[in-house]
Amino acid sequence: MSTAQLQNQLLSSSSSSTPAPEHASAALVVAAPLSRYESQKKRDWNTFGQYLKNQTPPVSLSQCNFNHVLEFLRYLDQFGKTKVHMNGCIFFGQPDPPAPCTCPLRQAWGSLDALIGRLRAAYEEHGGSPESNPFGSGAIRVYLREVKECQAKARGIPYTKKKKKRSQIKGISNHDTASSTKPLKQLAS
Repeated sequence: MSTAQLQNQLLSSSSSSTPAPEHASAALVVAAPLSRYESQKKRDWNTFGQYLKNQTPPVSLSQCNFNHVLEFLRYLDQFGKTKVHMNGCIFFGQPDPPAPCTCPLRQAWGSLDALIGRLRAAYEEHGGSPESNPFGSGAIRVYLREVKECQAKARGIPYTKKKKKRSQIKGISNHDTASSTKPLKQLAS
């Protein structure tokens, strides 16, 4: 359906008894669809709000703190799809275990990290101040770091930051500097 058809449908359904002025169709703006990120952020925000309402007693957003966020992240683990081997499991530390085991499924660290980023942004968009943002708390960062390390050990995959190759960057800058100063020395003599 085209934008013009949507506008006509909205205009005709809004008031059939009084004709709309001709300039009304120009003022009608059809909202653009949300991006994937915005849709996820809205869904996550609504899910977190529903989680707070379902607490006994219900928790308002103004009363929410990092403990509620940590409880929410732990609650989400039951819906996870990432196998995290326990210390006693025979497959602990193996990236590709040869057989199934009874270890629990959890939320992947990357999914939790992205979720916290979206909720942190949504909190501020809904009027929360960055200083009081429970999603930006140090306790949340510590929790995410522990989940990351635990999952890395359980799967035998070390998470290491990629270091920049300074020798290449340094070599390029030294080469450029040397070639640019050479003509100056020749001119001086």
